[in-house]
Amino acid sequence: MNKLSTKHLLGIKNLTKQDIELILATADNFKEVINRPIKKVPSLRDITIANLFFENSTRTKLSFELAEKRLSADVINFSASGSSVKKGETLIDTVNNILAMKVDMVVMRHANAGAASFLAKHVNAKIINAGDGAHEHPTQALLDAYSIKQKLGTIKGKKVAIIGDILHSRVALSNIFCLQKLGAEVLVCGPTTLIPRYICALGVKVETNLRTALEWCDVANMLRIQIERQDIKYFPSLREYTMLYGVNKSLLDSIKKEIVIMHPGPINRGVEITSDVADSKQAIILEQVENGVAVRMAVLYLLAGRN
Repeated sequence: MNKLSTKHLLGIKNLTKQDIELILATADNFKEVINRPIKKVPSLRDITIANLFFENSTRTKLSFELAEKRLSADVINFSASGSSVKKGETLIDTVNNILAMKVDMVVMRHANAGAASFLAKHVNAKIINAGDGAHEHPTQALLDAYSIKQKLGTIKGKKVAIIGDILHSRVALSNIFCLQKLGAEVLVCGPTTLIPRYICALGVKVETNLRTALEWCDVANMLRIQIERQDIKYFPSLREYTMLYGVNKSLLDSIKKEIVIMHPGPINRGVEITSDVADSKQAIILEQVENGVAVRMAVLYLLAGRN
């Protein structure tokens, strides 16, 4: 089977294990393409894609844009800060105006959870969720899974610890769904105030001691503290958080095995992770960025139905 079971990519929750495996296998082909001297293929030559970012983004926005251009698609970039949204235009009206320009696919990041699903019900275009509030970030989870598979050969049976601000993280939720579907064990670690109450219902382990989490895992995915989403204080200070949950080289060296270190970015160096860890050979942070382009090319290609 070389077709996705869904018309849109709204979240990992909506994908089957076969969907995920198909995306990762297709990404292998595009990884080879982006490492060629000529990095372009004509796969989406007559497809128009609109990137709608209602929230700030650097990596995800650039990664999608590059993936689209590598596939020869026509690209429209939309940023809410300089748009009619500021004048009170609704999301549906904004998108319908863009679709009136004959757009085939929409990549959207929005501050509200469920915004991409809402859009998919009301507009006639393929929708890709590039992050909706603290809900899901499916392409990040796919590129993280791809990066683990590339580094360790397989995901099945591996132990992955997600460490940091679980409560406000869309990356954590998408990663949990994705890794579990591919047969990994998942543990979340952080202060109790930053671990959601429902998390045990998802079948993950919960740990509040960082060393215990690191000794358990094969892969540690470090999340930043999302100050911009926090309406109250969840811990006394960043300094105290770093003392308890920051990963530094001496802590890593004291663990009796080599752990793979990941980070979805942006990194707050010296808070959740020190520079000597971020830049160490155990870290695959830049590989994640490179793999993000290949994985997003695979998603766009498969949803466009060109296979």
